[in-house]
Amino acid sequence: MDLQLASNGDSAHPAVPRTAAEIAADAAVCVAAGATSLHLHAFDDDGVESLAPGPVGRMLRAVRAQCPTVPINVTTFAAIVPDPRRRLEHIEGWTEFPDLIAANQGEEGIDDVSELLAARGVGIEACVLSVRDAERFIRAGNASRFVRLVIEPLEDDVDAALTLGAEMESIIATAEIDLPQLHHGVGIASWAITRRALTRGHAVRTGLEDTTVLPDGTPARSNAELTAAAAAMMTAYHRAI
Repeated sequence: MDLQLASNGDSAHPAVPRTAAEIAADAAVCVAAGATSLHLHAFDDDGVESLAPGPVGRMLRAVRAQCPTVPINVTTFAAIVPDPRRRLEHIEGWTEFPDLIAANQGEEGIDDVSELLAARGVGIEACVLSVRDAERFIRAGNASRFVRLVIEPLEDDVDAALTLGAEMESIIATAEIDLPQLHHGVGIASWAITRRALTRGHAVRTGLEDTTVLPDGTPARSNAELTAAAAAMMTAYHRAI
């Protein structure tokens, strides 16, 4: 079962890695702690998130040098480049490619991004963050183009997150879409989402992009600490069954 590390994004935590070297070193430590795949955001020389070919390529080369066998998923988040045409131009310029990208189904222009990268051999993970996203995904009728479905109930409240996650999963199940799934949340609710996902046989994700607290609510010092906590949760679940 996959344990994905989401190491950075727009988190303000002081341990968030931003340079290519920092991201690679952090990834290696987290893989040693139990992470089996990586979800990463690249940053430019000013420390700003970027989809430009230079920062993305530098990051991929650095991480692959440290973690050569670990699948890398790179964000295509519209908030980084809000203009869909400009985002596509950045991604068209990529000369180094991740194994996977995260494709948020509610974003304008995401189908163009997915089509471009799929043609270049990149696996596409469909990400749904709302009931509307899940319904759009089903209406599109193209589930076979994706390698996995990522269900993201990004609610701070635990009960609200669990309810939304279950609703999105139910919508997908009713449509008889049998893609592998990864589930994750945010904040303290992320751990409730992880527990529920494990009971349903789904992959899970943690990291400072998603949460800065451990399962007991105490502050996390690093991505490695979050990874170790998630790995321990997975181990405890598998022993219990």
